[in-house]
Amino acid sequence: MQLETYISDLLYRYECVTVPNFGAFLSQRVPATVHESTNAFYPPKKQLSFNEQIQTNDGLLANYIADAEKIPFEAATLKISKRVKSLKSSLIEGETLSLQNIGDLKLNSEGKIEFNPSYHLNYLTDAFGLSQLVSPAVTREVYKEEAETIEKVIPLTITPEKRKTKSYFKYAAIALIALTIGGFGASKHYADSVATHNQIAQEEANNQLENKIQEATFVISNPLPAATLNVSKQSGNYHIVAGAFRVEENCDKKVAQLKQEGFKARKIGVNKYGLHQVAYASFNDRNEALRELNSIRNNNNDAAWLLVKDLN
Repeated sequence: MQLETYISDLLYRYECVTVPNFGAFLSQRVPATVHESTNAFYPPKKQLSFNEQIQTNDGLLANYIADAEKIPFEAATLKISKRVKSLKSSLIEGETLSLQNIGDLKLNSEGKIEFNPSYHLNYLTDAFGLSQLVSPAVTREVYKEEAETIEKVIPLTITPEKRKTKSYFKYAAIALIALTIGGFGASKHYADSVATHNQIAQEEANNQLENKIQEATFVISNPLPAATLNVSKQSGNYHIVAGAFRVEENCDKKVAQLKQEGFKARKIGVNKYGLHQVAYASFNDRNEALRELNSIRNNNNDAAWLLVKDLN
């Protein structure tokens, strides 16, 4: 059984996929980043990690395998157990386990499992269609000033004779007008040149960005089965399932019975098989839900299981 295929499928939708008696693969969203030295743009993604301490069977992986392979829940749990024994044996022998599209696992000197995530797939569906790209830095030229000093642009020569007739005022006025017009023309030419250059650089950057856009790197080889739930507003995404009933009247009787026993029971909608599901309670905190599930299995119903689903 290719256990990593099922884990990979579930990581697209869930933040935690637990392998019973082995550990849990966790995902955390990280924002888009830019590498300053290489000008590489990286889209937002889910960063994977592994927690060896989370080993309680929450039913998520086993239920998915049972549904995908059309086998009972107990048979799926047994297949997972056999695969886990094989994985642990390989780790003890010093092997490095390579889980496709997930990462590598190995034991360190202290006997703890080290995890090196794979970056071949982006499990963040919000980033669908985005891939890494590299854009060259935009260069900008600095133009030299074209205006020079008054002496270099319009040299003035005033002789004593011209001073007597005061005609030098006329030349001075002409020189001042010429300087003003020349300075305005040079300033406008410089501003137009800078604006044109920046527009060309921006267009080049946009063209390079469009050329770098590639097809999505998301590959879901075994997509999750679709489910349509028509339920009222719920609180919490972790639901301890007590049972499912074909007749809604029996579902209502089960809810009433569980409420008499002290549970915050309620109906949580109809699954894809047309069965009305009943939950002992719903929780916002995953650890709290797992503790309550263990208590219910030990004291009330050993067939209870945990459904992780946003019902809003």
